[in-house]
Order: sequence, then C-alpha cells, then structure tokens
Amino acid sequence: MRFSTSAIVLALPLLAAAESPLDQYKAKFQNFLGSFAGTAGGATVPQAAEVPQQKPTVPDTEPATSSPVEPKHIERLTLANWKDTLYAPVQPEATTPEEWWVLVTGGNKTCFGRCGPVEKAFGETVEKFSTIPNSPHVAVLDCEEEPVLCNVWSAGASSLWVFDMLPPPAAVDVYWKRLNFTTITAADLLETFDKETTEGKEAAGFQLVEGALHPFDGTLARYNLAVPIAYALHYLSIIPSWAMMLFVSFFSRTMMNRSMGGAQNRPANPARGAAPGDGRS
Repeated sequence: MRFSTSAIVLALPLLAAAESPLDQYKAKFQNFLGSFAGTAGGATVPQAAEVPQQKPTVPDTEPATSSPVEPKHIERLTLANWKDTLYAPVQPEATTPEEWWVLVTGGNKTCFGRCGPVEKAFGETVEKFSTIPNSPHVAVLDCEEEPVLCNVWSAGASSLWVFDMLPPPAAVDVYWKRLNFTTITAADLLETFDKETTEGKEAAGFQLVEGALHPFDGTLARYNLAVPIAYALHYLSIIPSWAMMLFVSFFSRTMMNRSMGGAQNRPANPARGAAPGDGRS
C-alpha cells in the first residue's frame, strides 16, 4: 500500500499531538527514577547522633581503711583540767568504763633526758590506735611541766597509767606500768594492749593502784589533802641540798642546846646520909 506524501505531512501534527501526553508521563517517570537514584547513590543521608558509651557503674568494694583515717587527739593533762578531761567522754548512764592510756613523761630534770624513745613509741602506738575500733583515749602528763600533778598521782616519768572511768560516784580503777627507757617500742605497747584486752591488765603487767594514794578514791583525795601535800613535796624538792643540810644542822643544834640547858638547870640530888643502925660514929 502506498501513501502519498501529502497524507504523511497532514498526519504529522496528529502524531505529535498524540505523543505529547505520553512524553509528559514518561518525563515525570524518569524524573522520579532520577531523584530516587540520586538519593540512594550520592545524596548525604543524615546519620543518627553518636551516643557516648557509658561505663557500667561498679559498686565501691574497697575497704574502709583506704579512706583517710582521722588521727586520735592526744590530750595534755594539767593540774587544772585532768579530772574534767578524763571524765569528758563518760556518759551519765554508762556502765562500761571509758579507758584512758596516759603516758607519764618528763624532761632533763625529771627523766634525765631519756624519755625520747618512750614518747616516740607512744606516738606510733596512738597512730595505730586510730585504726583500731574501741581503742583507748590517750593523754600525756609531763612531770617537768606539771610536777604537782605527778606528786598527786605519786607517778614517775616513763610510766604508763590506765584509767577505767565510770560516771561519779562510781569507783575508778587505776593501773600503772613502768616502761623501759631504751628498749620500748610501739610493737611492745600494741602487744600490751592485745594482752590486756584478751587476758586482763594484770596479765599485761599492770599494777592496781590502791590505798591512800589513789588519785580518785584514796584517803588523801577524799579529804582534799592530796594537792596540799603535793605542793609541800614540790617545794621541798626545789630547795637546794645545801640549804636543807643547813636547816637540819641548825635544827639539831637547837634541840641539843635545849636538852643540855635543861640538864644544867636541874637541881642536884641531896647526898644521902648513912643508913640507920650501921654502927658508924
């Protein structure tokens, strides 16, 4: 079948009109495919924000001893504060005594300069007490600075005194122990504490203070005579030896003169006559 040229020319506009809607849909479809391909291939897809990784919480299982331990406070006892200090931690209704360890020390006059090792050992022991539950309260009495109080206690340098304090008017148990000037160490004092805790104070080498010289319950303390006598002993101790010898010499001569003077002023005994009937003329 043969088509004429004029017919073909007349049909072209109709074909163009028929193809135009199809081309529009085809273009839209291609644009859709292009946008999808671009998004999948080259477009930047926003990523989720990075969440910092949290470490799991681990409970603190370190022992309590790893934290700083507050050191024990060492009290300084004087004639004015010693009773108040020892009674300070005692509760009014307490039935269990509060224990005190008191180191009696001194200087060049009262300890002849040999109390250094004792004080060092006591200080190291106090540091150990800071980590021991229910360890004793601690204090120091310096006989160089408080000679009257040392006389009240009848205490000498380089000794350890233990007080079991109960609320007044309960009796107070007092113990003491002599410490070696040169060989004492903190290990010795800690061993003493362990032995005292497990076996008792007597087993640890302490001696119980009893009698008139007891600082709390003795006769001198009950009648308020301990402090005056302590002052008198203190003043006697500071008198020079030559002055004491002079006083003793003067006193003894005065007593001898009085004795000799009384003998000279005494009337002589009259001479006895002959016995009657002895036959003498």
